[in-house]
Amino acid sequence: MSLLILLSVILISLDHGASGVGSDEVSVMEGDSVTLNTGVNTTRQDDFRWYYNGIRIAQINGDINKTCTDVQCNEGTERFRDRLKLDHQTGSLTIMNITITDAGLYTLNIISNSRNSSRNSGKIFNVNVQGVSAAERDEVKKNKGESVTFDPPVARKPNDVMTWYFNETLIAEITGDQSKICTDVQCKERFRDRLKLDHQTGSLIIRNTTNTDSGVYQLQIIIINSSFSITRVKRFNLSVIAVPGSGDIL
Repeated sequence: MSLLILLSVILISLDHGASGVGSDEVSVMEGDSVTLNTGVNTTRQDDFRWYYNGIRIAQINGDINKTCTDVQCNEGTERFRDRLKLDHQTGSLTIMNITITDAGLYTLNIISNSRNSSRNSGKIFNVNVQGVSAAERDEVKKNKGESVTFDPPVARKPNDVMTWYFNETLIAEITGDQSKICTDVQCKERFRDRLKLDHQTGSLIIRNTTNTDSGVYQLQIIIINSSFSITRVKRFNLSVIAVPGSGDIL
């Protein structure tokens, strides 16, 4: 057991009655948003405290005046710069637009107070952040009339939610065993049955591309785990080029 994990266990166990300490490995990509779940609902008697490498970064309890995140918890500490979000119903912590320097141990300490006793429980999340190279931010060029396939960066799992956007407009979605393509009139008129969604992989296919298909295609993936969830965004910048000699304007 590493020193940081040992210190985190001690932190949770400082008060009497500590129990339920568990550890989860969380692997994310730079730029992802990740939610670390408590697995419970808050009550006015519960006190939820989140620590990053032993430093308190968030707290919530029945007294709204004692709720804090990042610099509010520790004056002069601005590591996360408004990128932390607390769920007031569950106490779960979301780290938005995660960076490599956010990697480390996130420790949850739950103090449950009752009339006659106090009980501690908690969780430990070991968060690893992988950098994203420029090569992974795809620039795609196609000749007019060709087909193009945009593949997700990860294999799709049954619980994942995948949503595709074109220039920030929703064009396709997979949720569980259900999928939808072009549910609004504007999308149907633009693509005219040229979109196809691979339900197994989540890949988006555009057939017989036209100049008006050029733009930014964005895939949002919500990866759901029992202890945490990850929101990942992948962007493809498509340029459709007129074929020389076709009579199209270059």
